[in-house]
Amino acid sequence: QVRLVESGGGSVQPGGSLRLSCATSGFAFYNYAMGWFRQPQGKEREFVAHIRGDGRTKNYADVAKGRFTISRDNRRNMLYLEMNDLKPEDTAIYYCARKTREFYEVGRIDEYGDWGQGTQVTVSS
Repeated sequence: QVRLVESGGGSVQPGGSLRLSCATSGFAFYNYAMGWFRQPQGKEREFVAHIRGDGRTKNYADVAKGRFTISRDNRRNMLYLEMNDLKPEDTAIYYCARKTREFYEVGRIDEYGDWGQGTQVTVSS
């Protein structure tokens, strides 16, 4: 049974930082690329970051470049997202996802077959 459990969300002031974690189980973690997505209230889910199974290649949405860092620890089956210089527009539920398909773009939602429950990130003054 695949399980993805996010943690680390919370409230922070603009310019602050948060580190999200995703604990995984039920599959060979090192064999799968992983991603982070977010969904602001009232909006569609959007791609944030992607990391290859071996951790060597990373991809980011434009809004995340230079501020967010995706990483993984394959010995502990853990995925992370470090977020710096947070802005109010970063407010959303953040989801950890397992990439189970290969199409054309790393940010396509339909490439990810398993999702966590999400963790809320709120950035406000």
